[in-house]
Amino acid sequence: MTSPLRRPAFRYFLAGRLVSLLGSSMAPVALAFAVLDAAGDPADLGIVLAARMIPMLCFVLIGGAVADRWPRRTVLVAANLGGGLTQGAVAVVLITGHYDLLLIGALSAANGVLDAFTSPALRGLVPELVPADQLRKANALLSSVRNATKVIGPALAGVLVATAGSGTTIAVDAVSYVLAAALLARLPASPTTAPRRSDVLAGVWRGWGEFRRVRWVWVVTVSSAVMNLAQVGVWQVLGPSLTGQSELWGVVLSVRGVGLLVMSALMYRVVVRRLLATGQLLSGLGALPLFALGFGVQPGWLLIAAFVAGVGFSVSGVAWETSLQEHVDRGMLSRISSIDDLLSFVAIPVGMVAVGPLAELFGAGRVAVVSGVCHLCAAWSSLGFKEVRVLKSV
Repeated sequence: MTSPLRRPAFRYFLAGRLVSLLGSSMAPVALAFAVLDAAGDPADLGIVLAARMIPMLCFVLIGGAVADRWPRRTVLVAANLGGGLTQGAVAVVLITGHYDLLLIGALSAANGVLDAFTSPALRGLVPELVPADQLRKANALLSSVRNATKVIGPALAGVLVATAGSGTTIAVDAVSYVLAAALLARLPASPTTAPRRSDVLAGVWRGWGEFRRVRWVWVVTVSSAVMNLAQVGVWQVLGPSLTGQSELWGVVLSVRGVGLLVMSALMYRVVVRRLLATGQLLSGLGALPLFALGFGVQPGWLLIAAFVAGVGFSVSGVAWETSLQEHVDRGMLSRISSIDDLLSFVAIPVGMVAVGPLAELFGAGRVAVVSGVCHLCAAWSSLGFKEVRVLKSV
């Protein structure tokens, strides 16, 4: 099996993702400091973040239909140029000292709409760049880039914010969008995958019908949504307080990131025949740090649990992306991906809102343990379906 890196189109795509992800991993840090410094009110930051998330949720299904109807390269180039424009406007507002919550919120909302068109198109484009027998390697490389930027980006943003300011850091993110668009524009023209005479909303409905028809797709999507509901809120909201030390929590997050990065690199070499089932099995490892937090284990065991969870999440992520791209019709791939995104993204804020009141009612440790059980059951329940167990990789 040859490497996808031998294909110029995939190299341009990978470079574009590296540039874009690095900029995007820096932006949240810069935006948080910018809003807090300018407004002095954490509520403003919450409004700005919500202003980005809500439009993304509202438009993601339409984004999937558009990516299946028009050339995905065109969709991605347009979305990245739009991102460069909106982030550039945010940078100008901050650098000139004219912070306004309504304006920043509107620009964040525009970015959320652009995100809704980006993610489905990205998933659908990979099978156009590499043959089926190279998809696992391609997704492993993309996952490695994504995980590496999660480690490097925030640290780099902290340095830039401290030395050059938040506005300048966001300006760097704006430039990264434009560079990514230039790299993606080098890709070969991709064909349209759905007839143009079809209505976009009708395309969304057909995508929903296909999603329901393919059993393993909706089983794993629902499983992942429940895992997000159970895990993310506990991890992000209760995790820092349950560890009791900010330094320890920072190390835990770093170790988890190392697990993600190491395993995504190994997945380039590892060949698994039943990749989807393996991913679902190992995704259950994400319950381990929840149990460690809930039972208050020693820091060393918590770090091991975080690393192992990162390994499990990395395998499941590559397995899901590859399985979709190998077995879902290309004309439906972006729409199926958009439904997966919608369920996953909706589950996360619901869990984050619910976890605080539940912790006050039952205790944070007990909520963490129950969440771990729910996560494990959701991950492994999908293996009860034959379609998930027997699906083979190309």
